Amino acid sequence: MSNRKIIISAIFAIASVYAFAQSSTNSPYTRFGFGDLSDQIFTSNAAMGGVGHALRSSRHINTMNPASYTSVDSLSFMFDIGFSMKSSNYEENGIKSNARNSSFDYLAIQFRLHPRLGMAIGFTPFSTVGYNFSNTNYVSNSNSVSVTNSYTGDGGTNVVFAGLGFKILKNLSVGANIGYLYGKQEYSTTATLSNGGDYTINYRNFNVKSYKLDLGLQYTHPINKDNNLTLGLTYGLGHNLNSTEVISTQVTDGSNYSSTTENTYYDGYGIPSTYGAGLSYEYKNNLTVCLDYTFQDWSNVKLSNAAGMYNNRNKIAGGIEYTPNHIGRNFFQRLSYRAGAYYNSPYIKIPNDANGTSYSDGAREIGVSAGFGFPLSLFQRKTVLSITGQYSNLSPSNRNLMSENRFVLKIGLTLNEPWFMKWRVN
Repeated sequence: MSNRKIIISAIFAIASVYAFAQSSTNSPYTRFGFGDLSDQIFTSNAAMGGVGHALRSSRHINTMNPASYTSVDSLSFMFDIGFSMKSSNYEENGIKSNARNSSFDYLAIQFRLHPRLGMAIGFTPFSTVGYNFSNTNYVSNSNSVSVTNSYTGDGGTNVVFAGLGFKILKNLSVGANIGYLYGKQEYSTTATLSNGGDYTINYRNFNVKSYKLDLGLQYTHPINKDNNLTLGLTYGLGHNLNSTEVISTQVTDGSNYSSTTENTYYDGYGIPSTYGAGLSYEYKNNLTVCLDYTFQDWSNVKLSNAAGMYNNRNKIAGGIEYTPNHIGRNFFQRLSYRAGAYYNSPYIKIPNDANGTSYSDGAREIGVSAGFGFPLSLFQRKTVLSITGQYSNLSPSNRNLMSENRFVLKIGLTLNEPWFMKWRVN
């Protein structure tokens, strides 16, 4: 086996172990809905505010629009892997706390099957859940006995996908990703009395094994020799998921447990129809400017067999990438400089009371990002190390709820190897 195959196999193995051995978030907001959503954004996209609908590049994999797979160089085999580290500062009613997490973000390969056909295979998270917090209040009609509710949640859902991009005309490409959506999310609430009485544990376990389908189109219009405009459109199919939800209640004194009351519900969850549109401007091969809009129709999606439990989600993102000279002798000329900003409206609703008679919107997210693409001489190939810093503020509509300031450091490695080049020997 060649060195490159050994290295790539090792990275796949390490990433697989890492992905299942870490907790990628610690946010109370992930208690609701599907948790913290991922938009299949790779490190280079994240540095540009998370754009991708109209982005075409022969140097990076862009899974946000499968039509972009036709941009891969005919001689290249690309491999992309990404990780991130996150620090979150929370504040609620003057009380502050901090949490740090790390996560495995994605893994993908891309190559050309035919002059008009490109293919990608990969793994990305769809959502993550992770929280551990508690609150204490006096029992109704009592000023001496209090109850402490402890909330914990863990897990997430992931997508393993394969995609094809087909070039219909010289400047028009279409594509599709078909994925297997799977995962497990576990939630529990424990109520403990201060007088030492029995305490109650409520469990909710959610499992999903379903499919995911995303379609894309990109059309590039050459303005002149040096300037191009690209329009990108995407669609994600919304549907009910093949899922199982188990809800159970248990009462215990710490040593003896009562019989568990358990109910099982099937196919009570769904994912939304997603519509995306983007426009990018490219000057030569040096400057790219992108603007994206994404709409997710969550209002028609079921949550525990109930409708109307979500808000529609809107995202606006813009970004820029500038590389002075890809083949320049000066290292700083070959650096890629990236920056961007984005806005996300909340898709979750948060109950204002225990009975769920009224709801507040979740936290809107505003973020900025910046990063670099460092060309490396690793294996004497077109390898790029991407580093992105991302700052975001999450502000709830209800001022009594928790706000979050989040800083994320993302690291991505793109190996771009000419596997299909035929070397001429003199």
